[in-house]
Amino acid sequence: MASQKALIIPAKGSPFTLVERPIPTPGPGEVLVKLAATALNPIDYVMRLNGFAVTEYPAEAGIDGAGTIEALGEGVEGTGRSKGDRVLFERLKFSLDYGTFQQYALTDAKRTYKIPAALSFEEASTIPLCLTTAGLALYGPHGPRGGAALTAPWTEGGLEKYKDQPALVFGGSSSVGQFALQFLKLSGFNPIIATASAHNEAYVRAAGATHFIDYHTTPYTALPEAVSKITSTPFSLVFDAISNEETQRTAWGLTGAGGTLAIVRTPVVGEPNVVLDGGRRIAFVWGGVNYMDAEPAGREWADKMYAGVEAFLMDGRLRPNKWEAVTGGLAGIPGALEKVGNLQSSGAKMVARIDSA
Repeated sequence: MASQKALIIPAKGSPFTLVERPIPTPGPGEVLVKLAATALNPIDYVMRLNGFAVTEYPAEAGIDGAGTIEALGEGVEGTGRSKGDRVLFERLKFSLDYGTFQQYALTDAKRTYKIPAALSFEEASTIPLCLTTAGLALYGPHGPRGGAALTAPWTEGGLEKYKDQPALVFGGSSSVGQFALQFLKLSGFNPIIATASAHNEAYVRAAGATHFIDYHTTPYTALPEAVSKITSTPFSLVFDAISNEETQRTAWGLTGAGGTLAIVRTPVVGEPNVVLDGGRRIAFVWGGVNYMDAEPAGREWADKMYAGVEAFLMDGRLRPNKWEAVTGGLAGIPGALEKVGNLQSSGAKMVARIDSA
């Protein structure tokens, strides 16, 4: 049986170990992707550290992947995915064969995006998880892990639907914040106010921010006053891509009646996805459409999202994050992941080239 190099987690809390393991075979509806690049995420660090989302050991981390379809499972031929296609994808299953810290991985053929010719594998690998997180938070239906249920820009009448309504994004230079800004621009929000460090101002403006606030010189306690100088209209949507206690409390205070605060970490200001005081909601989402696929209405919504987002990727209206190379292929991931897990990287996604392993 053909084998591949893989970076596995032998046991909870154990260091990553580079091993040889079999190349898996795609099942019905699946494709086997020969990975070229993978982007690193905090969830990968937490998986190794405390076993988050791990069901058995040895385990395989890695959520974001980009590469070339090597083989098709039963039922995939004729569905728009072919051997040799360049695709990007977000890992949706947590068993060993689906992680992206290895040379080959399985994924659901319907949950892939084709990579635009203009994008490198490294650029493409920065997209999947954080794009999904932002998309679900803004446009996902209300539910246990639902979103703000805004009309999505990929649906009829969705582009510019929220024209001239203000929006606020905390952490606009973060990977999730970047996609939140791009989606808000497509939806027509204006002004779009973003917080970030001064050296990332151009980056957040390029993504869609019309106004920028440096959180170093304008502390969160002073943010309401700073925002009031830009707009007096209440915010129907505040997106907190940082979501620590301080930012959540400030963001919740700026969320207008009937509005939604979207967050990416455990809520500290109220119960998520239920109607709270003033008709406000908290949307707590952290990527993954696998839970949407659990029931028919969710699958239908996810199908439309994938089709619509692929069109936006192809025409360049959705762009990848900036990225920073991880040296050493698979072997270089553990050291780089320590920086990611300890929040020591800023304004760029760390990417490992898998085919250089």
